[in-house]
Amino acid sequence: MLTHFLLGASLLTAATASVGAEPSFAASGREAHAMLARLCDDFGGRLTGSAANRGAMEQLANELRALGYEPEWNTFTFPGWERGDDRVELIEPFARPLRVAALAYTQPHAAFDAVVVDLGDFEPGKLSPGLELAGKVGLLSPTTRLTTRDFARLAAEQGLRAVLFINREAGGQLLARTGSFVGEALPVPVYSITQEEGRWLQRLLARERPVRVRMETRSRCRDVETANLVLRLPGRSPERVVVGAHFDSWDLGQGALDNGLGTAQLFAFAHALRGQTLARTLELVWFNGEEQGLWGSRHAAATLGDAPVVAMINLDMVGVPIAVNALGDESLVPALERWEQQRPARMPQGVQNINWFGSDHTPYQLAGVRAVTFNAPIPRESVRYYHDLADTIDKLPEKIVVESTVIIAEVMLALVNDAELGAWRRTPAATQKLFTDFGLEPRMRAVGYWPFR
Repeated sequence: MLTHFLLGASLLTAATASVGAEPSFAASGREAHAMLARLCDDFGGRLTGSAANRGAMEQLANELRALGYEPEWNTFTFPGWERGDDRVELIEPFARPLRVAALAYTQPHAAFDAVVVDLGDFEPGKLSPGLELAGKVGLLSPTTRLTTRDFARLAAEQGLRAVLFINREAGGQLLARTGSFVGEALPVPVYSITQEEGRWLQRLLARERPVRVRMETRSRCRDVETANLVLRLPGRSPERVVVGAHFDSWDLGQGALDNGLGTAQLFAFAHALRGQTLARTLELVWFNGEEQGLWGSRHAAATLGDAPVVAMINLDMVGVPIAVNALGDESLVPALERWEQQRPARMPQGVQNINWFGSDHTPYQLAGVRAVTFNAPIPRESVRYYHDLADTIDKLPEKIVVESTVIIAEVMLALVNDAELGAWRRTPAATQKLFTDFGLEPRMRAVGYWPFR
């Protein structure tokens, strides 16, 4: 049975009451892009637990204070990881440093030399008969269907000393990523290697040329104390709409696309809504630790208690929306359709209702909270660079921040003001069904994040 919270009398009208000028989300989007440019250029990548992450979040808090706000630091500790001076060098058939990046939760080890062997997709029954793996370094195809957790475990069982995982994106990209969704150390070191160098090694091996590398890992797992930054804009009702975006990024570039974009969108909302009186309370949350395993949103969702939450909106690399997504929750669809139908121009793909796994909406959904995100693709000439050196502010045009902010703000205020939409939580059984109905259980189990019995 769904638990409902009654709407207060203050929500009987749908309009936002304003004590200041009408908010201009387009102008605030431009201010937000400029703020993000300062963060990116002054601090670089914001890997959770790093000095750059802390410094950038302090700067964001100062920017919010300059707007007249007092943001809260909600601290937490999680099993984190820090990058060290890791090296992989080709030593046979010739000497060449390889461009690589260790996956998070790779552990340090002393330098060693080892022969490289082509694993292909590394799926059962597909390895060449008689292929000896013990003591070697495996070269893994980007087309594997195995999760990192699974192929790292399988590599350890087969006696491999390490895995070089060929990147799926061409152009010298590495796409840094986590090796564990639950903070466990990987049983063997796993590195991302560029597609070009990975295929180069595959061609050498196909011609039976001996390939040997020297590897040394100094990255390490360690407990990290960090914080989410929270800003509450009080409404006439204590019912709240949560709008969240992860603040952290990988450390190879600046994290402008992933997820400086969401960081800027939240700032734009704070900038635009100064002096406004809202029907419901609006909670803006900049999460940390998303890239390593949704740690910030896990912490935030776990501390909700019985707070009356109408919905959580997740902004993770949300470009200019072409559809709004109720993430599998039928009870949200009517409210989103009411919003969509009153727009002068309809969304190209309207209202969607497709659940998916892997970003900060998931912990809120697991806490029984409805969640919303957007179908909002970023142009390929920008998005192809995410997670890597080239994820810099010049890849994120101001136009994307401005136009996305305006549309997202419409949805946000529609949920803040919709008197027909009550705050509630799903039962655990209904929540489990939300994930099983969309076939998400196998993947969640594979990464170790399935909380149901």
